[in-house]
Amino acid sequence: MRWFRAGLDRLGLPILDRYLLSELGSTFGFGLSAFTLILAANSILNVGRLVSQEGAPLWAAVLVFVWTLPGEVVLVIPMALLLGTLLAMQRLSGESEITAMKASGITFWRIVAPFLAAGLVMSAVTYVLQEHVVPFAQDQVSSIEEQVISHTSVFNRDLTVSASLPGGGHQVTIATSYEPHSRALLNVTLVQYDANSKPLQVVFADRADFSADKWILENASIYRFNADGTTISEPGVARQQVELGENPTDIVKRIQHDDPETMSRAQIAEIIKTGQLTRNEFQKYVATYQEKLAQPFACFVFVLIALPFAMRPTRGGGSVSLGFGLAVAIIFVYYIVMTIFSYVGDALSGSAWLWAWMPNLIFTVIGFARLKKIAAV
Repeated sequence: MRWFRAGLDRLGLPILDRYLLSELGSTFGFGLSAFTLILAANSILNVGRLVSQEGAPLWAAVLVFVWTLPGEVVLVIPMALLLGTLLAMQRLSGESEITAMKASGITFWRIVAPFLAAGLVMSAVTYVLQEHVVPFAQDQVSSIEEQVISHTSVFNRDLTVSASLPGGGHQVTIATSYEPHSRALLNVTLVQYDANSKPLQVVFADRADFSADKWILENASIYRFNADGTTISEPGVARQQVELGENPTDIVKRIQHDDPETMSRAQIAEIIKTGQLTRNEFQKYVATYQEKLAQPFACFVFVLIALPFAMRPTRGGGSVSLGFGLAVAIIFVYYIVMTIFSYVGDALSGSAWLWAWMPNLIFTVIGFARLKKIAAV
């Protein structure tokens, strides 16, 4: 940890802050390693499965393992910070260093301030990793699994796009595949409905090319349904301009990312804005969008919760097993509460932001109340 202490020295922090953060840094590193190894165990087994059962090249299986690590690290950072805070404060309290600091005139809140600041900083770091590193890593995993291991393309499957039409109707577009190099949909079927869900027209086309913010259907056959029950057909239309509601970039994202959990908040926001989601999908995407902002701040919340639990004096500077047990118990309770409110947020998308932040709010109130009680002693 010399490099960490050297980094703290370069920041020009007061001696007290450097000392406390160096204590936290060493225990945080232990927690990060321990929890990452626990979560990575399944990924390591997956490497063997990909090689033995799927016939994947070893290098591809190893790359899949490497690219899954960023997502696991994002999950681990709050847990590691919780364990690191517990172990660091247990040692300081158990060896009466906290008592000595108070006796020298340092207030309790001044002692815990570096830990709380570290929680805020790590919340921001976790958010950046979640938004910029994890989605890229997930794309690499999907690409390797589908093109190298499964020998299939992510685009070689049916896709469906639904878009609203002026006047309350909607349009459903179905294609068998997408050509990424030409940005074209192949074997397209387009069905337009009125506000009462009655079909207005059906269009069949060999392909749809994207140009100047519009889709151009080639070699299309058009069938229009009149109110009186008659049908007008126009076979062999060379070129027909239509609006599909999504550009190629949006379609690629929808195909590659079936689960908003694998996307960044920016990607989720773009898909929500397209208006292509069903009601259930919309609720899920909105809830996940809010949760992805709230979840990284579990770092700060875990530090806040860990501090009062670690303040009880223990001979010998505290027990690693006790700290680990407390960490697991707190993590378990927190994620149970988070899961409950996640389901509520899915059902009540209008207030999803509130339910996404509710676990953090509850644990923050509890943490501050316990810290305030200890500070008054």
